[in-house]
Amino acid sequence: MKIGLITKEWPPHIYGGAGVHALQLTQALRSSIDVDVHSFGAAREDATSHQLPSEFTSLNPALAALATDIEIAQAVEGVDLLHSHTWYANMAGHLGGLLHGIPHVITAHSLEPDRPWKAEQLGGGYQISSWAEKTAYEAADAIIAVSNGMRADVLKAYPQLDPAKVHVILNGVDTEDFAPTIDPSVAQSFGINGRYAIFIGRITRQKGLAHLLRAWKSVNPDVGLVVAAGNPDEPGIGAEIKTLIEDLQSERSNVWWIEDRLQLSQMKVLLSGAELFLCPSIYEPLGIVNLEAMACETAVLASRVGGIPEVVEAGVTGELVDYNGDGTSFESEFAEAANRLLVQPELLAKYGKAGRKRAIENFSWSAIADQTIELYGQIIAKRK
Repeated sequence: MKIGLITKEWPPHIYGGAGVHALQLTQALRSSIDVDVHSFGAAREDATSHQLPSEFTSLNPALAALATDIEIAQAVEGVDLLHSHTWYANMAGHLGGLLHGIPHVITAHSLEPDRPWKAEQLGGGYQISSWAEKTAYEAADAIIAVSNGMRADVLKAYPQLDPAKVHVILNGVDTEDFAPTIDPSVAQSFGINGRYAIFIGRITRQKGLAHLLRAWKSVNPDVGLVVAAGNPDEPGIGAEIKTLIEDLQSERSNVWWIEDRLQLSQMKVLLSGAELFLCPSIYEPLGIVNLEAMACETAVLASRVGGIPEVVEAGVTGELVDYNGDGTSFESEFAEAANRLLVQPELLAKYGKAGRKRAIENFSWSAIADQTIELYGQIIAKRK
């Protein structure tokens, strides 16, 4: 079996959970089958890369993605099945499948209909990305949802889909890479000292960072806040987050903003040293960073949206706060939960240990790879 895996993100340019998933799934799959990776961007040694010529750099990002997809579709000949990740790559899988007569599987990491704020980033390109995703999903041989919540969202967004085509294979975490790690020099390098909670994620509406920053004004000032967040989707959200962080920093000396992407060696140390990991997302198909925090034995405080409750077991590995669209009440309840947890160090330690145990037992990449290969085999057999 030879698989063509198509992804926008690939090392060294990974900036989100979908990219982490594509990389770690590929690493697990390659222990059993042949995986030919096609990625966007400059040349890499471990993938076939596709970079647009310089005259295309002025294109709307959605059009640029489609142009790259066309090149990839031409290049994926000779595999048994195509597997694409995110809307950026979905059309490459769809067109490549049609061109070469091979099945196409999609992993659903997020859905354009559930992310209307993307119009701020893409303008009219949001209509194009929505069309590309819908077309690819409705034609795909199978769709892998990374959580049961995500499966429900897929069927709601695209009701014409046959539910039998939408399978749940949970996201995973490498519990050897992410494990409790102590190295005081890492915190020192960022000027971090004392107790702290931490947020790690992209600056995008769905991650709820603005809600967290407003909520933090009501959290015990003795506890610091580390915000590891960069790569804003568009200037508006970037400016809003900058203003909110600077406002907090004007009142507190223990708020640290790390704009550059953390290296793994830094990330696991900062997660391990935090008393609480904060995930205030307003939309989250699964939330792989919650798994990474749990693997580092850090308790999690998150919003009860999407697939998060399938990862963070409320009252066992952390706690959840309801989000129903009312930002003000969510911020108040999130701050209250943070204050309540941060005065219970024994409970936080208990949640942390249970979180690592859950990550090891339920979210190993080897098990996820086995389930994925089994699905590949079923889809390929149906085509013969």
